[in-house]
Amino acid sequence: MSTIARLSLEQYDEMIRCGVLDRGGQQRLEFIRGELREMTPMGPRHEDVVDRLTIWCAENLPKERVRLRVQNSIGIPGLESAPEPDIAWVVQGDYSQRRPSAAETLLIIEVAESSLAYDSGEKAELYATAGIADYWIANLVHRWIEVRRAPAGGRYRSLQTFSDDEVRPLELPHLAIRPSMLW
Repeated sequence: MSTIARLSLEQYDEMIRCGVLDRGGQQRLEFIRGELREMTPMGPRHEDVVDRLTIWCAENLPKERVRLRVQNSIGIPGLESAPEPDIAWVVQGDYSQRRPSAAETLLIIEVAESSLAYDSGEKAELYATAGIADYWIANLVHRWIEVRRAPAGGRYRSLQTFSDDEVRPLELPHLAIRPSMLW
């Protein structure tokens, strides 16, 4: 991923409003720590796992409490960031005029293959600094789910990997997914 420009979140939003970043869907961009970044294109395996996660979430989430967002941004103004995780669970609400905040984000899941170092490094640090309590990586390289929890000081104090056992979200522990459901 390469840096295209350094901006404030306000400038980024203004560029979106004015249509400056509309490139006909040819370029996927993400705004991280004041930088406009080009995202790595998704391959078929990545897309398939995002689809499987989306179906699992849509079938299981209590829609009156949780909104499912697929590859849509959350807002982290204090860090000049608007990341676009593959999957985000946010508190149900009206987000037509603003992005959900980190405080309204219940779970983030990134699907990672070529982006594994970024998702487990800089992205994990960003989410931990923002206070996202439950961050998962569907690791396509090792075929497991990495679960990061207990954010403090820009790091997650807890990291567990699940290859066979059920993974349960903090917010809705009665729900469970097995990594084998994703591959």
